[in-house]
Amino acid sequence: MESGFGPYYIDHTLGIWPQSASGTPFSSAEFQSTGDPITDLSEDMAAEQKARTTYDNILRVVKDPDVCAPIRFLREREIVHFQRFGEGLRLIQEDLNSKNFYAFNPEFTNKKK
Repeated sequence: MESGFGPYYIDHTLGIWPQSASGTPFSSAEFQSTGDPITDLSEDMAAEQKARTTYDNILRVVKDPDVCAPIRFLREREIVHFQRFGEGLRLIQEDLNSKNFYAFNPEFTNKKK
């Protein structure tokens, strides 16, 4: 109760309930997908960088080694995810028509006549 987690405990006991630091619950509205692989992978890469920044900020203020160790692991995981999404983006870009590098969107190239 003193730490402010009383209402959380009442609702969820010790279960994990995904929410932002501001208390906003997670929902599927957080996912973005356009169907365009370049756009979607760029969005994924941005999300990984945002998560890494959050972990960096936590590590700047928290000094407890038992808290820092898992946060460092999560931070490293975000870096690896960013790299893998970047590799996927590079592979897709290598297969695109060089004249249509930035404008690739199947909806534009498959118009009915």
